[in-house]
Amino acid sequence: MDGGRRFPGEYRFPKLSAIATIESKAETKAGTRTERRFYIASRAMTAKALGEAVRAHWQIENALHWVLDVTFRDDLARVRKGHGAKNMAVVRHFAIDLVRPAPDKKSLKLRRKLAGWNPDYLQSLIQKSAVNLDS
Repeated sequence: MDGGRRFPGEYRFPKLSAIATIESKAETKAGTRTERRFYIASRAMTAKALGEAVRAHWQIENALHWVLDVTFRDDLARVRKGHGAKNMAVVRHFAIDLVRPAPDKKSLKLRRKLAGWNPDYLQSLIQKSAVNLDS
């Protein structure tokens, strides 16, 4: 046998403690959409705790990863060699932290563009960030 596997390529989950399916419904003008998501966990937990963990995961996904994908087109980045990918991730996170607290009503994408085009706007963002650090 292949290390205790019942068939070639069988997945191993040595610390698997929970398997869950969460069904969600989203209502839009076009109608109702139902999605099923499947989760595995290394810790046994109640349905309530699992729901909280899933919501925490999606809060991070929506607050950070979605912004990186949409605003910075992160999924299209082609930096792959050496430390380039990690370095650019740090730069993108720094940029998000810089433009997010701006007091105007502009989108993050527009703020990022304006900061690149207008040195005065960039300076105002940096000064606002410095004031927030001092507080």
